Amino acid sequence: MVKQLPPIIQVGDVLLSSEILTEKFCCDLSACKGECCVEGDAGAPVTLEEIGEIEDCLDAVWGDLSASAQAVIDKQGVAYTDQEGDLVTSIVRGKDCVFTFQAVLQGDCSSPCVTLCALEKAYRAGRTHFCKPVSCALYPIREKKLGEGLVGLNYNRWAVCKMAIEKGKQEDLPLYKFLRDPLIRRFGEAWYQELLDTVNELTHQGYL
Repeated sequence: MVKQLPPIIQVGDVLLSSEILTEKFCCDLSACKGECCVEGDAGAPVTLEEIGEIEDCLDAVWGDLSASAQAVIDKQGVAYTDQEGDLVTSIVRGKDCVFTFQAVLQGDCSSPCVTLCALEKAYRAGRTHFCKPVSCALYPIREKKLGEGLVGLNYNRWAVCKMAIEKGKQEDLPLYKFLRDPLIRRFGEAWYQELLDTVNELTHQGYL
């Protein structure tokens, strides 16, 4: 019999919502068309260091950006402070991230265009050394600074990701495994191994 898992799990200095261990998730671009990059009322959270990295990438991605996005960047830069006081990527028309562009999935010219990230495209082509903000890579996990060196990670449920939930269930892929590489990028290999050890111990104790 599976025991009731505590709502919060601590791994090092990180407090995780237990849903990150239990919920299944796997992005399905062919189904969602990258809607998470163009919906919402603010850009993606970024750090000052990431803003500098993004500015260094502008020449490599400029040709992929829309004229509207280029105008926004020329006017206010690659990021701004939102209503909550957080630094976020600049957006177009109150929702689209300036670094999005439309493309057709390889081998599927009959399908509608999907929204992709110009920063990630340039990185994968070897034209830059910066992929994209870690907040984008970690989604649907959202990070929050809690004070005293602690960081909180929460699972952000959003209707646009419903097909990712279905695909995750089909592939039996927990969120923490789907986001393995972004979690390692953010917290390091040793931390991720500690997370795996915690999951194994919780499983042994009958919580998972």
